[in-house]
Amino acid sequence: MRRYYGRSLLDEGTGSAQASFRCDGFVRDGTIAAPSGDPVPLHVLPPFLRALLVTDGTVTKILEAYFWEPVTVDTLEQRFEVAEEPVPAIQVEPGDRCLIRDARLRGTDSGRSFAEAFSLIRAELIPAGFRQRLIDREIGIGVLIRDSGLESYREVLDVGMEIDADGRRAVCRTYRIIIEGRPVILITECFPLALYAGERDGI
Repeated sequence: MRRYYGRSLLDEGTGSAQASFRCDGFVRDGTIAAPSGDPVPLHVLPPFLRALLVTDGTVTKILEAYFWEPVTVDTLEQRFEVAEEPVPAIQVEPGDRCLIRDARLRGTDSGRSFAEAFSLIRAELIPAGFRQRLIDREIGIGVLIRDSGLESYREVLDVGMEIDADGRRAVCRTYRIIIEGRPVILITECFPLALYAGERDGI
């Protein structure tokens, strides 16, 4: 949860090229920040990776169609945690109890890790059946929302680059899921750059 403390994602990048990219999917001469702080031109990113950053669809299905293998969601860690600071993007206040989930999207045939997803969930604001399936780690969040028939949409709030747990550069996006008119889930997905770039140099 600490990754979101002190960040006002709703206001970051307003009017910037990055904001235009996450909303429109195209911005000429746009950049995102590398972990060093240096700008990385969006046009040098692999095209499929650019599409993943702005999609409002279910990422698991998109990965399956592109890599042409089943993708499973491995839950690496899941716990309840009490917020110490506000997280305005989904209206979390200090003292609120949230469900935290760290998961990996893995190809079942190749064993490759296509993405890692960190989720912050206001579990008390979602229907009981949905909440229990989340806690039971049955399937990925996107597939669960689709199968539950809940009225929802995704709003991309931020895109950028990070160094992942394995020391590799990863291109990341943070978005919130609004269910029945309320923002209840905040997710950061990180995609290993080398995998999507085909180990190309120069990015």
